[in-house]
Formats: sequence, structure tokens, C-alpha cells
Amino acid sequence: MKKLTTLAMAVTTAILLSVPLAGCGSSDAPAASGSDAASAAPTDNKQTEQADQEKQTSQNEASDSAQTASDNTGAQASASDLAYIRDKGTLVVGITDFEPMDYKDESGEWIGFDADMAKAFAESLGVSAEFVEIDWDNKVLELDGKTIDCVWNGMTLTPEVTSAMECSRAYCNNAQVIVAPAAQVDHFQEDSDLSQYNFAVEAGSAGEQQAISRELPHTPVKAQSDALMEVAAGTSDAAIIDSLMAAAMVGEGTGYADLTYTIGLNDEEYGVGFRKGSDLASALNDFFTASYQDGSMLEIAEKYGVQAALMEQ
Repeated sequence: MKKLTTLAMAVTTAILLSVPLAGCGSSDAPAASGSDAASAAPTDNKQTEQADQEKQTSQNEASDSAQTASDNTGAQASASDLAYIRDKGTLVVGITDFEPMDYKDESGEWIGFDADMAKAFAESLGVSAEFVEIDWDNKVLELDGKTIDCVWNGMTLTPEVTSAMECSRAYCNNAQVIVAPAAQVDHFQEDSDLSQYNFAVEAGSAGEQQAISRELPHTPVKAQSDALMEVAAGTSDAAIIDSLMAAAMVGEGTGYADLTYTIGLNDEEYGVGFRKGSDLASALNDFFTASYQDGSMLEIAEKYGVQAALMEQ
């Protein structure tokens, strides 16, 4: 009996060992499922990341497009100086005290050939002219900083000027001349050794350029009118200034009766300067043509004695 019982237990044990345990079977299934999920997760993440990237790219493109449209609008709004001065209602003109082009009358109003022409041009645009006395050496900085809208002051069209500004066509002929005491006029002739004298010149002017190019000793001053005062006071031997100014301000019947102008050092032309790329230059050229043809330009020139220098438009 004992032997039969022992045999039955052995058989039962063998049967149990030959059947897979439920616990092991259930742990194998989740492992397989976990493996499948692990292999599927990178694919799902990549798709999500790609979708996010495409969405961000689309948003960036839309933002860039909007910014470009805004920039273009801003560029168009700022591109027209004509629209700019019409919007603010004034044409701010940079000048120096330079008779007969820009100077003050007894009441303190700016007059002269250039001043009167600037007023007429501003009126044709439906705005008023405002005059600001500037340091001539800083004229380009004044323009670019928009403290003035143009330089209209018997400005010589030198290569430096035309490369830094948008300039009108020439409207007057001019030259740089030497102004000296009448009693010493013989010392300032074509064959004279000018290097032994000191010349007063306006800083940044065509007169200063002549002194530099000829290697003449010179003293820069703020304005051409200051250069004349230097000569009259005896602190400079002579001055180099514009011929139109010399004709108006020195000699008999002027405030500098003891001074005279002698030799001309060059030939040059006057123009008006605006900010580089400004459409006001073209508008002024049209105004010059119209005012020359209707005679108003000549009338103003005769008023200030510069008609001989006037150029056909």
C-alpha cells in the first residue's frame, strides 16, 4: 500500500512539472506586449516631432511673411522725402550767412537768391520754408540726421558733395577767388608766391579745398563771412571765398570797402543737396525748369545781382 501511494505521488509530481505554470505564461505575454510598445514608441514620437516641426516652420514662414510686408510698407513710407516734408508741412533748409545767397535783412528774415528760391519751391509743394543756420563742415550729418531737409546755400558741386548727397542740377556758375586788402592787391596775382601768406577759409568749403590742393597755409573758420572778418582784422593775410559773395560784400559801397578780390582759382557750379536717394532733387529740377521758363528765376537773380551767373535750365 505504501508502495502504491509513493508511486501515485511521483506520477502526480511528474504531471505537474510537465504543465507550464500560469504565472510564467502571463509574464511572457506582457513582455511581448511591452517589447512591441517599445518598438512602436519611437515611430510615434518621430511623427509627433515631425508634425511639430512642420507646424513651427509654417508659423515662422507666416511670421516672416508678415514682417517682410511690414518692412516693405515701412520702406515705402520712408522712401519719399517729398511725402515726408508734405506730411510735416515744412522744408527745413540748411544755410550759412552768405550774401547774396542767404543772409538776414534788417528785420531778421532770411533773404537772398537761394533763400527766395527755397521759399518759392516750398510754396510750390504746399509747405513753408524754414531756415536753420548750420556748421558747414557738418552738412551731410545734418541731412542724414533729418535736422535739415536740404542744403541750399551756394553749394559747390564737388565730387565729395555729389557722392554724399542727392543733388539738383547746377543753377549758377561760380569760382573761388582771393580776397585781400586793396593796398596789397599786387601781392596776390597769378605769378605771386601765395605759399608765404595765410588764408582764412570756411571749414568744409570749396575754398578750403583750394587751399589744401595748392598746399597754402590756411585757417578754417565757421563761415565765409568770418573769413572776411579775419582779413579785415589783419589776423589772416587773405581769404578764399566764392566769387558771388566777393562781388556782393567787398569793395566800394560795401561793409568791406578796403578789401578787394583778385585772381580766380577755379571754375565751379552751384547745386542743392538732399539726402542720398531723395525724390526732392527731381522735384526741384522740375521747379528750376518751370521757374526759368516763366522768368521768375531770372527776376529773383536780378534782385540780388547774380543774373550773370545764372545757368539755363
